[in-house]
Amino acid sequence: MRDTGVEDLLRELSPQVLGAVVRRYGHFDLAEDATQEALLAAATQWPAEGRPENPRAWLITVASRRLTDLLRAEQARRRREDNVVQRTLPEEHLAPAADRRAADSDDTLVLLFLCCHPSLSPASQIALTLRAVGGLTTAEIARAFLVPEATMTRRISRAKAAIKASGVPFGKPPEAGRLDAVLHVLYLIFTEGYASTSGPDLVRSDLSAEAIRLTRIVHRLLPDDSEVTGLLALMLLTDARRPARTGPDGAPIPMSEQDRGRWNTEYVTEGIALLSEALPHGPTGQYQIQAAIAALHDEAPSAEKTDWPQIEALYELLLRLSDNPVVMLNHAVAVGMAQGPREGLAALEKLGDRIAGDHRFHAARAHLLEMAGDTAEAVESYVDAARRATSLPQQRYLHARAERLVSGKDG
Repeated sequence: MRDTGVEDLLRELSPQVLGAVVRRYGHFDLAEDATQEALLAAATQWPAEGRPENPRAWLITVASRRLTDLLRAEQARRRREDNVVQRTLPEEHLAPAADRRAADSDDTLVLLFLCCHPSLSPASQIALTLRAVGGLTTAEIARAFLVPEATMTRRISRAKAAIKASGVPFGKPPEAGRLDAVLHVLYLIFTEGYASTSGPDLVRSDLSAEAIRLTRIVHRLLPDDSEVTGLLALMLLTDARRPARTGPDGAPIPMSEQDRGRWNTEYVTEGIALLSEALPHGPTGQYQIQAAIAALHDEAPSAEKTDWPQIEALYELLLRLSDNPVVMLNHAVAVGMAQGPREGLAALEKLGDRIAGDHRFHAARAHLLEMAGDTAEAVESYVDAARRATSLPQQRYLHARAERLVSGKDG
């Protein structure tokens, strides 16, 4: 029988142990292997023998010993003097002990910065973050992103090799842009979990929950950063609606038709409190604005009482920070809800070809056309959106919308 308490503890300690070992000895790729073996040893021994008094120190000790073995094996294969100098054994290092906590920064945060190194592609950043910081196995990450395990193994291996080749030391990077990269990766993980882009399920709650967990860690380490707070608020306010987003058959339910009584009120309350905390401090960034939009949706007692003019204004503010076509698309929908479908369609046309290949563009157009009473064109756009969607529940939903309109017209 699984000891979930041990599993939860090991998952929490995993990035701390890996960060400490990398900070002390370097060699990210081998340190990750050593840490995984230490975690496996703990998962095997602790349920039977009991947890040690200091689980973190125990894991670091075992991982350090295993890293010594790995480095010795590496030295045996590479006897050239220059390589021996580069691969110093852990006991020969003069750096602070691995189980001594870093004075200026938390190892978990630094590990996140390392996994989100700018030399890596977003896909590699996500995979390495989930592996090294999230503690997910390669097989779990592969299943989450619907790729073969061998493909994900190669992706993670390439990411480790890229970090090794970069020569970046383990430490908090000086450039502020690296925090932006970390937040973007966490946002992407959450988004993929909340609204899966492909596969049989609309929601992958394991991914969205992991994104929230990791963002909570970053918020704990950087409590005064308003964008970190804003991102956590955005995730909570958005995920609060997840219980009502799908029907019993897994089909998506539009927000306007959701049972708001099923929304997670604890997440709504926490998210609004975080947003209230973030907004007065520092410049207002994109995650705070998106969180404010999510809060307006969550606080509306009904779909009809949603403050669409305010949402439209917030999207206009967001557009000043970014000309992201998805933001422009959402702004056009907000215009349609606040001013009327014809105005929304006019705003949608301004997108041109920037997002014309995305099913969301055609789904939004279909919705606005349906509101305007252009049934035939709405049906055509719904079918077009379904053809372009890669998520099976989205395909079924869009086809069902088209069929309902056709049935209503014929009737």
